[in-house]
Amino acid sequence: MTWLKSTIKKIWDKLGPIWHRWQFGRLLIVLFMTLFLATSVYLVVLAKTANVENLEATLSATTEIYDDEGKKAGELYSQKGTYVKYDQISQNMRDAVLSIEDRNFYHEHGFSVKGIARAALMYVRNKVTGSNAISGGGSTLTQQLVKNAYLTQEQTFTRKAKEIFLSMQVEQDYSKNKIFTMYLNNAWFGNGVWGVEDAAQKYFGVHASQLTTAQAATLAGMLTSPAQFNPIDHPKASDARRNVVLATMVENKKLTKAQASAAQSTTTVLHDTYNASGEYKYPWFFDSVISEAIKTYGLTESDVMNRGYKIYTTLNQEDQTNLQNYFDNDAMFNYVDNAQAASIVLNAKSGGVRAIVGGREETHTFRGYNRANQALLSPGSTIKPIVVYAPALQRGYSIDSELPNKVMSFGVNGNFTPNNAGNVETADVPMYSALEHSYNIPAVYLLNKMGVSVGYNSAIKFGLPLTSSDKTLSLALGGLSSGVSPQQMAQAYTAFANDGVMSQAHYITKIVDATGKVIVNTPKAKQTRVISSTVADNMTRMMLGTYTNGTGVGSAPSGYTIAGKTGTTENSLDQNNANSSKDSWAMAYTKDIVEATWMGLEGKNAQSNSLPLGLTSTMGPLVKTSLEQILPNTSQSTFTVTNPNATTSSSNSSSSSDIWGTIQKDFNTGVKKAVDGAGKLWDTVTGLFGQ
Repeated sequence: MTWLKSTIKKIWDKLGPIWHRWQFGRLLIVLFMTLFLATSVYLVVLAKTANVENLEATLSATTEIYDDEGKKAGELYSQKGTYVKYDQISQNMRDAVLSIEDRNFYHEHGFSVKGIARAALMYVRNKVTGSNAISGGGSTLTQQLVKNAYLTQEQTFTRKAKEIFLSMQVEQDYSKNKIFTMYLNNAWFGNGVWGVEDAAQKYFGVHASQLTTAQAATLAGMLTSPAQFNPIDHPKASDARRNVVLATMVENKKLTKAQASAAQSTTTVLHDTYNASGEYKYPWFFDSVISEAIKTYGLTESDVMNRGYKIYTTLNQEDQTNLQNYFDNDAMFNYVDNAQAASIVLNAKSGGVRAIVGGREETHTFRGYNRANQALLSPGSTIKPIVVYAPALQRGYSIDSELPNKVMSFGVNGNFTPNNAGNVETADVPMYSALEHSYNIPAVYLLNKMGVSVGYNSAIKFGLPLTSSDKTLSLALGGLSSGVSPQQMAQAYTAFANDGVMSQAHYITKIVDATGKVIVNTPKAKQTRVISSTVADNMTRMMLGTYTNGTGVGSAPSGYTIAGKTGTTENSLDQNNANSSKDSWAMAYTKDIVEATWMGLEGKNAQSNSLPLGLTSTMGPLVKTSLEQILPNTSQSTFTVTNPNATTSSSNSSSSSDIWGTIQKDFNTGVKKAVDGAGKLWDTVTGLFGQ
């Protein structure tokens, strides 16, 4: 040791004069004080700007969803249970929690000096051993509340400092009883349960106000580790932990030894009366609301679920309820049980989503895959009005312009030869007939005449997410490199229903926070004119024939006039693809609503199965039935244009007794011509690429 002291003295003899000359000691003190001051200012500002005064309102309120009429439709919550007041929590529970968690709660100012010292020592110990975590307690009930409400669960020194300053601010704004109440209402009790009221229901089938001494001790014992001490999964560990809590209650003079002994000898009887799913009634719609709040309005999922917002939406509860019920009925899909499906209904004027279902399922996955607004699907012939016929009308064609309908080749080398469904060929047909029967040859002919870029640019204008690789003649038949969602197609079709103005699809109209402050006042949904009202009217005239004379015959709602377009895609894996399909689409609209419905095969089902041809053989019952429910629930605005088939249909109907025969004839014709890419389409598309 002598040599060490000697070495240190020599070093100090050399550095000492420099140290004193430049007053390094004072500089270090000033630096430390400056750093301490800056840190303190930062933490004070953090505490003052955390809106602590809104904490109680945020924790006590559940996020509520309201429909298009301002009526409550349901609730959203994750880290939140049924909120109860202080006097609705039994004295047994209060005594048990204070005894095991924080005996000095009513004598502290948000933090414990002893606890901080203990945590600091553990921090130093863990640094020495190479750990960056504070592996001990030291947190008061107020600190635990702040951690759950504002901070992450990561136990770092920085988080601990923030926790202390926020706790001090909470203590300034709230009484001890209110802090205690917020803590127990925001505590995690395992098995999907937050809050003391729901925990009492989950484990014992009673209200928080009815908890016995033994039951209260069991719940209080779970607070440190619900996964380890809950009585459902670990009954022995739970009882042992309960007895520890009872012992601390004796030490804290909340129980006598005799009372504790009696409680310890009590057999734990479990009884679950907790209902967790009653308010998430419209899962597909609520999922979409959460996604829009995150993507469009910058909120987080945690904010939406736990901050007690009131979210006003475009939901029509009657439409949503019925659509969900229809999807549970296999008859709506002609008992084709190996296919998936999705449907969405928009307000044609505003773009507000009235109802949405994103799949056929037995159990819903929270924010799972929603085919109605997330899938990328080939639209088949439903894209023809957007990329072919609307641009044609804009360039001087009329609805009765004659178009060729015999097989011909297109492209620079003539290597694209589309065929109609069933290889049908006819003499020239008027444009409205080409659309309603979904003939492929006239559509490709028109796109070729106008130029592929014309159709491509039109699709972009209608909001479809095309890429440059889609600039091919197969665009006329829905051949896309990626695809579109039913929501995107429904949004595009609002332009036809709404005099040429496309309304952006959306779910949210207003958001109000727990304090009543409006944070979203109007939806960020745009309306864009994409075609003239004249073009829109003529498109509707042509599409009226789809459900009276064309591929949609048999699927129209009784007593109502609708316009629209059907579409199918071939299943390239089926050798008999000319008589089968992989996807079936139905677009239907009035002046009030637009409905997009899809049914198709996915994954392995597409490899070994095919859908039958024709809308009536797939989801026709769903289209017909859903519209018969939806349309009476609208303003029932009527079209101002007429069906170009009206005169012909009238002359072909000699008497009322012939009506059924006419419908049956049209139905058979519709089924025969339903597949939009049937016949040799697969061969011709592959031929385009020289295969």
